Parts: sequence; structure tokens; C-alpha cells
Amino acid sequence: MIAVENLSVEFTDKPLFRGANFVVNNRDRIALVGKNGVGKSTLLKIIAGVQQPTSGSVNISGGESVGYLPQVMKLQDSTTVRDETRKAFLENETLTPPERWDGEAEKMLVGLGFTHSDLDRPTAEFSGGWRMRIELAKILLVRPDVLLLDEPTNHLDIESIQWLEQFLARSSKAVMLVSHDRAFINRVTNRTLEISCGKIIDYRVRYDEYVVLRQERRASQLRAYKNQQKEMADIREFIERFRYQATKANQVQQRIRQLEKIVPIEIDEVDTRSLHLHFPAAQRCGDFPLICDGVGKTYGEHNVFHDVNFSIRRGDKVAFVGKNGEGKTTLVKCIMNEIPFDGTLTVGHNVQIGYFAQNQAQLLDESLTVFETIDNVARGEMRLKIRDILGAFMFGGKESDKKVKVLSGGERSRLAMIRLLLEPVNFLILDEPTNHLDMDSKDVLKEAIKAFDGTVIIVSHDREFLDGLVEKVYEFGGGKVSEYLGGIYDFLVHKNMTSLDELSASPSTGSVTKPSAVTEPKEDWKERKERNKRISRLERQIKESEARIEQTENRLTELDTILCTPEGASQIDLCSEYAQLRQALDKEMETWTALSEELDTLKQ
Repeated sequence: MIAVENLSVEFTDKPLFRGANFVVNNRDRIALVGKNGVGKSTLLKIIAGVQQPTSGSVNISGGESVGYLPQVMKLQDSTTVRDETRKAFLENETLTPPERWDGEAEKMLVGLGFTHSDLDRPTAEFSGGWRMRIELAKILLVRPDVLLLDEPTNHLDIESIQWLEQFLARSSKAVMLVSHDRAFINRVTNRTLEISCGKIIDYRVRYDEYVVLRQERRASQLRAYKNQQKEMADIREFIERFRYQATKANQVQQRIRQLEKIVPIEIDEVDTRSLHLHFPAAQRCGDFPLICDGVGKTYGEHNVFHDVNFSIRRGDKVAFVGKNGEGKTTLVKCIMNEIPFDGTLTVGHNVQIGYFAQNQAQLLDESLTVFETIDNVARGEMRLKIRDILGAFMFGGKESDKKVKVLSGGERSRLAMIRLLLEPVNFLILDEPTNHLDMDSKDVLKEAIKAFDGTVIIVSHDREFLDGLVEKVYEFGGGKVSEYLGGIYDFLVHKNMTSLDELSASPSTGSVTKPSAVTEPKEDWKERKERNKRISRLERQIKESEARIEQTENRLTELDTILCTPEGASQIDLCSEYAQLRQALDKEMETWTALSEELDTLKQ
């Protein structure tokens, strides 16, 4: 139907793609994929005839019609929805409206989300997204032989997307589309064209299968690339070593020519640019989302903190810092009303809290996959970016198809963080949110929080993460909470420190006044010796516990890989081993926590 021959597009010195050759056949359903900016929309425009290539040609069989839906359209506001849809035939004199045209148009518009009463309303009353649906209806109504769709689901809800999927399954001879909605393209397409490294690679499989093949292709490329780099390094080393030896002149010149003839191996691109996450809109809350008035917390005779007095204004982004065991997480639990406390703690009007706790991962539904967990909470345009979001938090490729029940503790924490980022809240409370994130993932999270227009409390020891993110710091220590205006570096300068880790070794400011040396009993030599022995023993036990945790997690990771294969999933003994290791890991984590808390108490 369509033959693309030696197609090239060059806007600058670096072409979008060169020498592209492929054929679009009858009943092909093609997903056009690649990172942003590689030329997907440009290729659709060229096939549609609205843009010319630098070189090459697009040949369409005689009599074949093409319908093209661009990402951005010029919309008219001078008529009703029904009359605007009728223009599908008026704008093309070669087309004849079918019998019962109005009924067909009405059926299509209703399928795309319009009500019957909407059809006689002026198009000017509708948003851009709804007017895009009118344009889509106009294109689908004339039933072209080839459909070119650029992000057709951007403005559709779930019901309309499902209707479009069914329509495409039974209409048009061929479809080529660009979409970031993985579920949509998996249901609609049977072939995948990828634009990468200036080339168009044809994978004659559905998108999910393409992802697997692409990973295998890239792994092969990486191996070949490393071998080539080693070969080139060896040649350069020979040249440099014998460059000035006359007896080796011929061999050196031979190596130089050999080096010049080597064609560098290219590796398929991976989009490593920061993903831009935007929190869903939430209700506006009152001016003071949180007010603490004389808040205190004790466990038996141990006073964690007392007389905590501060107010957080709407839009504030603050950090809770201090030594372990000084009450940062405890105050967060008081705010969440998880534990009783003294004093008055007021959560403001219309406050919707999104809370990431240390045990947040335990609340996930283990029967779902990683993708399903996020798909269930994503709304609007975020639903179109699920795969990008998962990739940014190290769930790319096949990782997104894993069941939650087989994820490690760190993986579950990351997944819980993503889930939180997609829920509509106006007050975020994040307790050590970066513990299981890599650098790229932290950058994505940090950018999202910076763009968040709500209120944020972050409990963290990560100085780089907090830098430029918070404008107020609350230090926990000595039973009190002290406020410092400014960013995290302003706080460190005030404390004459270079790292938040130094808080663990420094005396806390604002600590509770101690009794005088005259009345304070001194620890005798025997007691001090015994306490030091206990500290040494606990430190040794903690290291041993950490080693067991690491060993168990490594084995769980191995089992994850095996159980994700059809052969592994059927091995009952491995499933049993996995369940036992999960229980052992949970128990060991409890042991590690208890030992760490006991050590902190002794050191204090």
C-alpha cells in the first residue's frame, strides 16, 4: 500500500534519520516508537504529504486514501459539533456521504464521549481536548484506507480509548500511530517501527515483544561495542608505543589505516533526560496546613521531645533533620495520628496528605504487577507516561511486568513512591524518600517536588537532595525541635558543618537543660566499661545482621530472575524457597531494627 524508499530528513548537521526503507501492507497495525525528538511526528507528516523529506520518496498505491490526525490542530469555533463533523465530506469533494450519515456520525461522536445533547452545541463551548475528538471523528468517519494517528489518546478517557481500540480493530486497511500509552498500542498494533540512532528498525511484533527484542539487540550492541573499543585501544596503544621506532614504521602505518577504516558501532539510544512529573491537581487547603502547639511525646520515662511549637504555611517545603532516634519519624507519626501525643496538633482545612512512610511498601497489593499498580492510580496525561515514569524509577522493560509479591523491599519502596506521586494531594510528608533511588530517579523526584505547589515535609539525611528544595529546616535534638530559616546549606553553615552526617556526632542545639555537675551522678569506671562492651557487641551483631540481609536479598534477586521465566514459575521448590526467604528477611529486618535502636539508646 505504502512504500518508503531511501527516506532521509535533515534539519541540521545531524539528521533525524537516513536511508529509511519499509513497506506498509494491508492490515498492518504499526506502532512508531522512539524517544522524544527522534522524528516520529515528522515521519507521519511526510507520509501524510504535509511535509517534504530531504531526500527519498513515499509511494502510495493508486486510489488509496490517507487520514492524518496531528498532535496539534487548527480548530474552528464557528459551528456546532454536528455541522463541524459534516465538514469531513464537504472538505473533500471526492467523497460521498454514506446513507444514514447523521446516524453514523452521531454513533461515532457518542463513542468518543459526546452526549446526544452535545451535538447541537457550538464547538466554541468545548475545550481543546474535546475539539480534538471532533477532528478524530471527522477522520474516522470517512474511513480512509490508511490511518496516521499522532498521540490519538492524549485527550481521551478510558471509555473513549476502549471505543477507539475496537474501532481500529475493524476499520481501515492499515494504521500507523504514535502513542505513549502502552496498553493502547499493545491492543491495537501488531508491528513496531523504532527510530533510533538515525535509523528506522522494523520489528514485526507487538510492542511488548519488541521491548524484549530491543533489550536483546542492545545487549548484543553493547558487547560488540566493548569489543570494538578494546580493539581500538589496543591499536592506539601499539601506535603510541612504536610511533618513533623506524623498524616498526610499516606496522604503525598499517595500524593507523586499520583504525581509520573502523566504523564505530552505535548503540540504540536510551532516553536519559529527566522525566517531568506533575502532581495531579488537588483542592486548595487553608493558609496553615499544620500547627504544632506544645506537642510532646514520651515512651515511659523517655522523653522524645516536648514543647514543640511551630506553624507550617501553605506552600512551605521544609526538612526534618537530626540524629537517629531524636524523634523525626515520631513527630510525623503524630501528624498522621498514628500514635498518641501530648499538646495540640492541628491539621488545616481541606488538607489532603500524601504520606510516604518506611513501611509504605507493605501496603501494596501483591497480586498486581508493577505496571498495574501504577495504571490503577494514574490519571489524565500521566496515564500516557506510565512506562516513562516506571523507567525513571528503575522499572523499565520486563521489570514492569513483575508481580509485586516477588519484588524486594527496595523495589517495593520505589513502587510505593511512584504511586504516591500520582495521587492528588496538597500536603506531602516523605520519610527518607531517597533510600532506594538511584541518582536519575532522585533527580526526577526532586524536580517533581520542586514543581509541586503544595506543602512538603521531608525527613532526610541526603544533603544533595535537600539542596535547593527546602527553605526551612527543623532540627531534632535533645528533646527539642529548633527552627532555622533558609536552605540546607544555610543550616550547615550555621552549624559549622559540611554534612548532615555530622549531626550524629555533634551535640544538639537547644537541648534540654541538664542538672548541674554537682547533682548529676557520674558513671563509674566499671559501668562505663560494661557499657562499652555492650556497644561493641551490638555493633558486631548489627554487622552480622546486615551481612545476612545482603545475602538473603541477593538470593531473592536470583530467584526473581528465575521465577519470571515460564520454566522457573513452574518449579514449586523455588517458589517455596522464595516464600521462606521473604519471611526470613522480614524477621532479620526486625532484628536489625531492634539492635540499632538499642545501640542508639546506649550511645545516647
